[in-house]
Amino acid sequence: QVQLVESGGGLVQAGGSLRLSCAASGRTFSSYTMGWFRQAPGKEREFVATISTNGAVTYYADSVKGRFTISRDNAKNTVYLEMKRLKAEDTAVYYCAADPNRDSFYSKKYNYWGQGTQVTVSS
Repeated sequence: QVQLVESGGGLVQAGGSLRLSCAASGRTFSSYTMGWFRQAPGKEREFVATISTNGAVTYYADSVKGRFTISRDNAKNTVYLEMKRLKAEDTAVYYCAADPNRDSFYSKKYNYWGQGTQVTVSS
């Protein structure tokens, strides 16, 4: 089992940048597929990005492709989401997710979730 704690959210102006971090507990972090999701007010949670266990492969939602970058540091048990050129529509609670099943990279189904961190982009 893994526990996830997100940080780095906040208020930023449109066009600005933020970097989210997700720290994971446990000694098997490197075996978990990791992902980022977000949920805006009144909307369903949506997929943002995912990264393979060794960080070699990533995949993004079309809405963030070219602006967001997911990365991981297995030595630090941490996954990151670098967000640039932020837009008002990026405003949401951002969640980190993990799963030991490598198929999660394709299915976008995860068993472990963080508590979320708020990102607010002012226009």
